[in-house]
Amino acid sequence: MGGRHAGNLPPETTSLVGRRGELARIRRLCREFRMVTLTGVGGVGKTRLALRAAALMRKDFGDGAWLVTLSALDQGALVPYAIAESLPLADRSTRPMLDVLAEYLVDRHVLLVLDTCEHLVEACAGTAEELLVAAPGLSILATSRRPLGVPDEQVLIIDPLPVPDGRGEGRQEAVALLAERTARSVPGFTVTDGNRADLARLCRRLEGLPLAIELAAARLRELPAAELCERLDDRFAMLGDTEAAVAAADPPWHQALRTAIGWSHQLCTPEERLLWARTSVFAGSFDGVAAARVCADALLPAEVIPGLLAGLVDKSILIWSPTGGGERYRMLDTIREYGAIWLAALGEQEGLRRRHRDYYLAMARRGDAAWFGPDQVSWNDRTTAEHDNLRTALDFSLANPADHTALELAAALWFFWYPCGFLREGQHYLERALACDTEPGVVRNRALWVCSLTLMVQGDPTAGMAWAAECAGVAEQLGDTSAALAAQAMVMAAATIRGDLALALALADSLLAVHRPEHGLTLPTLLARLCQSHVHTAQGRVEDAVKALEEMCAECDKHGERWMRAYADLFRAQAELSLGRNEAAQRYARSALEIKHRLHDSIGIALALDVLACAAAAAGQGEPAARLLGLAQQVWETIGRAQIGIREWVSAREESERLARAAIGDRAFQAAFRAGYETALDTGIARVLDAGL
Repeated sequence: MGGRHAGNLPPETTSLVGRRGELARIRRLCREFRMVTLTGVGGVGKTRLALRAAALMRKDFGDGAWLVTLSALDQGALVPYAIAESLPLADRSTRPMLDVLAEYLVDRHVLLVLDTCEHLVEACAGTAEELLVAAPGLSILATSRRPLGVPDEQVLIIDPLPVPDGRGEGRQEAVALLAERTARSVPGFTVTDGNRADLARLCRRLEGLPLAIELAAARLRELPAAELCERLDDRFAMLGDTEAAVAAADPPWHQALRTAIGWSHQLCTPEERLLWARTSVFAGSFDGVAAARVCADALLPAEVIPGLLAGLVDKSILIWSPTGGGERYRMLDTIREYGAIWLAALGEQEGLRRRHRDYYLAMARRGDAAWFGPDQVSWNDRTTAEHDNLRTALDFSLANPADHTALELAAALWFFWYPCGFLREGQHYLERALACDTEPGVVRNRALWVCSLTLMVQGDPTAGMAWAAECAGVAEQLGDTSAALAAQAMVMAAATIRGDLALALALADSLLAVHRPEHGLTLPTLLARLCQSHVHTAQGRVEDAVKALEEMCAECDKHGERWMRAYADLFRAQAELSLGRNEAAQRYARSALEIKHRLHDSIGIALALDVLACAAAAAGQGEPAARLLGLAQQVWETIGRAQIGIREWVSAREESERLARAAIGDRAFQAAFRAGYETALDTGIARVLDAGL
C-alpha cells in the first residue's frame, strides 16, 4: 500500500485558522471509536477539519488515510464504487463492490474519510456499517450535515469560529481567518488599529461562518470592511458572485453562499423546506410550542412539527439547545435569511409575521396578567429567552400602526422593561409606539403611564410627568380609573424624586385609601407602600416605615410575589440603617440583592449594593465599602441618573464614601473603588452573596 504514510489526502493549500480544540476532540474520539461524524451547517468547515485531522492521524494507520469525495454522487448505489476508486484497489470480478471492499479491508489498518454524506445518508450508513463489521482495522471519519445513524457513531457538531464581542474583546479566530484570506488577495493587507473594529464587526455580521468569511475576504479587494458591513443586508447577493471564490470553490456548490445553503435546502423534504421558511420569521431562538402555534396549518399540522424540527436539526439547519426552560432552536442568520427568501417567494411572509406578532402579543398579555404572582422568575426567564422575538414583534407592529398593537404590546411588556432590566429599550419602544398611534383610548393611556414609569426610574421626572399628565387628563375624560390611579402613582414618584415629601406622602395615602385587598396586588398600591415607608424613614418615623413595609410584605407573601417584596426588604434595610443596626441592614439588603440579581432588575441591584456600601462604611469597613460603591457605580451608569436623583439616597451614598475615605485614606479608597468598578458584575455580586462583604 505504500507504508505508514500512504493515502490520497490532498495537500493543504491554505492554513487552518484556529480549531485546535476541535482537532483535539476529533483525534480523541477517533482513538476511542471507529465511527466519528462531523456535523454542522454548510460552510462551517467540516471538510477542512476532517482533512487536517486525518493528516495528523495518518501515521497511526499503517495502511494510510484515504479521502472519499461523495459530493458529485446523486445515487446511493455508487457509494461503494466511490470508495473503491479512492483506494489502490484493482478488481475485475463481477462480485458486488461492497463484498470486494470488505475483502480488501479485512486485514488492513485504514482510515476512510467519507466527505459530504448528507445527500446519501442511508447509503453511506449502510456501507459504513457493513465495512466496519467486516474490517476490524477500519476507522471512518465522516462529514455530513446530519448524523448517519450508524451503531456506536460519535457525532461532533462543528460550530462557527468564535467572534469578538462588541468591544472587540474575546477570541479572535474569525478575524484571523478574515485577515489571512484577505491578505492572499490583497497584497500587504494587515490588521491595524484603523480597521480592526470594522473587521471584527464584519465577522460578527457573518457569525463566524468560515465560508461566508472567505467569500467576504474576496470582496475586500473591492470594498473596505466598513462599507461591506453596511451592504450586507442582502449578504447572498453581495457574496455570491466573487470570481476568486468561484475559481477556488471545491465542492462546486461552495461557489456562493446562496448555493452553499441551497444545497442543504435540496436535502430537505418539502415539509421541512416549508417549516424552514416559516421559522425564518423567528429571531434568536424559539421553542417547539412557538413553532407549532406560528407555523402550523393544514399543510403543516401541529402534530408533525416536532418531527420536522428534529429533521431540520439533523440536517444542521436548526441548532438545538437544551435550556432550563426546555428545548430551544435557533438558526444562523445566513440560514434564516435563506428561509426568508423562500417564504417571500411563497407569498407567506406577511401572514407568518402577523401570526408571529400575535403569538408574542398573547405571551405578553399572559405575562402581564401573571406578573404579581409566584411565577416571576419563570416569566423573567421566558421573556428574556424570547427577547429577540419580542423585538421583532414590536418592530412589525410599529411598521403596521393601523393594527393598534404596538401600543398594547409595548405597554403589556412593562414587567420586562422595568423588573427585568430593560428600561431604556422599553422607553424607546413606548415612545415610538406613542408617536405612531396618537388616537386617545384605554390602550394608549396604559402606554402613557408605562412610558412615564420607565422615565421616572431612570431619574427623569420632568419627561415622566409630561406623559403622566397626558394620561391623567385622558383617563378622566374616559372614566379610565385604572389609568388614573397609575398616573397618580407616577406623580407621586416625581414628587419623591424632587424631594416634595409632603406631596408624595399625601398621594401615597390617597392611593392606599382606595385600595381594596380583593383587587389583588397592583403596581400603584405597591409603589405607594414604598413611598410611605421612604417618607416615614426620612422624617425619622422609622416604626411607621417598618409597619408599612410589614404590611406590604404580608400582601406580597400571600400572592407569592418576590420582585416588590425584595424592594420592601431594601427599604427595610434603609430603615435599619437609620437606627444604626448595620447587621440587620446588611441581612435585608443581601436578601433583596439575591432576588434582584436573579430577575436582572438593575435598579434594585444598584440600590442594594448602595445600601450594603452604606452599612459597611458605617461599620468602619472602608475597603469593602469602596468596592461595593465601585460595583454599584457600573450599574448606575447603565440606568441613568444615579440613585434616581432621590435626595436621601444621594446623601446616603455620599456619606458612605466620606466614611470609607476617612477609614482607609483616599489612595486606598480609589484602588478599592476601581477594583469594584472593574469587576464583572455577576462575579462581584456572587462574592457579596457568598462571602459577605
